Amino acid sequence: MNVFANPCAPLQAAATPDAECVGARALPCGEPLASLPYDLPIFLVGMMGAGKTTIGRGLARALGREFVDLDHELEARCGVRVPVIFEIEGEAGFRRREASALQECTQRRAIVLATGGGAILAEENRRLLRERGVVLYLRASVDELYRRTCRDRNRPLLATADPRGTLRQLLTLREPLYHEVAHLVVETGCAPVASLVKSLIPKLQAYEAQE
Repeated sequence: MNVFANPCAPLQAAATPDAECVGARALPCGEPLASLPYDLPIFLVGMMGAGKTTIGRGLARALGREFVDLDHELEARCGVRVPVIFEIEGEAGFRRREASALQECTQRRAIVLATGGGAILAEENRRLLRERGVVLYLRASVDELYRRTCRDRNRPLLATADPRGTLRQLLTLREPLYHEVAHLVVETGCAPVASLVKSLIPKLQAYEAQE
């Protein structure tokens, strides 16, 4: 299996049909609904299917901030989708690239960043997230995570005979790390995204940022 030493080097694979859209950042539309008393970045962590991208976009729009998806940043750097990175370099290679992108993205101010579900596995990643911004852990049950991901073919770690069991194992492993890094924990459940975003804003406004 090929492993690229340079974490920013492009992968040699055919571009996907929507490659020109990969890595695009969502900019807020219209007037923001609220603001925060600090410009620290907001980092969303949680399992695949927890709603980091969907809720992150809504939160960024409400706060008038730029939204950044870490997986899309990786895809823009590599020119291919995440499953292809896994196929060529394996999970270890993907995690190296992820750590490099995270190191850069966490230095940006006034953004909402959705991380990948396994970004918290590396101790250095957890340190950067905890020290450089406000971390929200979006929590959901295994059943809810499975419901949201069971038809998604863009999840390499769930390409198993028992994806629900895989989700359960991953959550058992990762949940203590999500709690370790989180400043705030939010149960996503079945609430509409707009309601979740609305409930998050006062929590973020009340949070005393440690500059």
